[in-house]
Amino acid sequence: MVEADPRSQARQELSELFRAYSSEINLIVPHTLPRHCPKSAFPLLYIVFLSPIQIHTHNMMRQCSRPVSTAGSALSATARWSVQSRLFSARAALQQEVRDAYILSASRTPTAKFNGSFTTVPAPKLAAVAIKSALEKSKVPVSKISDVYMGNVLQGSVGQAPARQAAIFAGLPSSVEATTINKVCASGLKSVVLAAQNIQLGLAEAQIAGGMENMSRVPYYLPRSSSLPAFGHVQLEDGLIKDGLTDVYDQFHMGNCAEKTAKKYGITREMQDEYAIRSYERAQAAWKSKAFADEIVPVTVSSRKGDKVIDTDEGYLDVKLDKVPTLKPAFVRDGTGTVTAANSSTLNDGASALVLGSKAIAQDFGTGSRVLARICGSADAAIDPVDFPVAPSEAVPIALKRAGITKDQVAVWEFNEAFAAVIKANEKILGLENARVNPLGGAISLGHALGSSGSRILVTLLHQLKPGEYGVAAICNGGGAATAMVVQRIESV
Repeated sequence: MVEADPRSQARQELSELFRAYSSEINLIVPHTLPRHCPKSAFPLLYIVFLSPIQIHTHNMMRQCSRPVSTAGSALSATARWSVQSRLFSARAALQQEVRDAYILSASRTPTAKFNGSFTTVPAPKLAAVAIKSALEKSKVPVSKISDVYMGNVLQGSVGQAPARQAAIFAGLPSSVEATTINKVCASGLKSVVLAAQNIQLGLAEAQIAGGMENMSRVPYYLPRSSSLPAFGHVQLEDGLIKDGLTDVYDQFHMGNCAEKTAKKYGITREMQDEYAIRSYERAQAAWKSKAFADEIVPVTVSSRKGDKVIDTDEGYLDVKLDKVPTLKPAFVRDGTGTVTAANSSTLNDGASALVLGSKAIAQDFGTGSRVLARICGSADAAIDPVDFPVAPSEAVPIALKRAGITKDQVAVWEFNEAFAAVIKANEKILGLENARVNPLGGAISLGHALGSSGSRILVTLLHQLKPGEYGVAAICNGGGAATAMVVQRIESV
């Protein structure tokens, strides 16, 4: 006589149960069991959750569900083990209340020109300066910080775990975890999203997030020896172009994607040049009025000639506005190109950081904060890689919906100016007023340090908002995606 397979028996009984109680079943989830669960349990089965019960775990009352025991002793033992041992069920996780996350402080270094003042300063060292400043502004004790998230795109030659380096160089204890995020240009903003989610889910009380990049220090690549010819010349690859500026699918520059976007949405050369000039004029006016004074933390650069303090963005004056319309297209040179070096962002070095906290942290340490804000919603969106410039137009509506507001309630918009075509296309799709978009200039004039740009625009946004006002930060990224965040400035919690 052949013994019945317990797996088949369990599947049959579960199927019968589902048919009989389909109107009452809340959730069926796959459950993989660890090695120390009862021997009678098989590695993978389905548990049916029905009536809710209350159980105590880690001194907290959590909603759980009582598994129905109908699939033989194996299912019963497994079900009992699941209720007793798991912290909370899948259903319980959905039932937990999402907490508010707040931003208590925000700082950024100046943005240096390519091969400019920060050439000798590794990205993690720049980030350490921003982290120290943000932490000091927040007044949050270091002991409250549990995690650091930092965006960094061009990690060649930076060394192991760049975010970890930044945390340690900033003086944080070795017990603070750190994670490096690479979502290309959106890395810095995505880092803030991830840090906020830890707080919203009750996994942390205080976090640090931001981004860093030193494009001036990106190395050239040489294939490993096994790939080299036995005799003859070898070719180097520019790591900056390969990993930062090239669409990997079509194997052309990001600027070619901007050209396609400009043609698709009717963005002319004149419109792009006009926007670029406006970006420089706004940045120059902002620096003249000291609009960036509260967000900038100076960086001291040491050299053989002595120490030099860098406290100003380096590129916003480096332009002859009357020459902008005369530049030749940089990417499409058949007479139809419209994207030039002047209406594109520049290559830069810099870092930015923010301190985030729970409601309790904001209540204890947020009083008097220059940028205290509630994170109202965020979103990512993905589209075809070649269309990456308009990905923010997909992410922004989702973020607004999650925040429960409309675009008309937004006081200030900060979009990353990867190219003028990016801004003009997204303004057109979303129906935005250009007076409220990047009022202080953007990446074209202030600079675009890839891994930092997403958090940099958030830092700048927060310093513009008045209590009660909503703001949106949005940034596209190579590969066809974008990240957006909605914040509201508040006076207190």
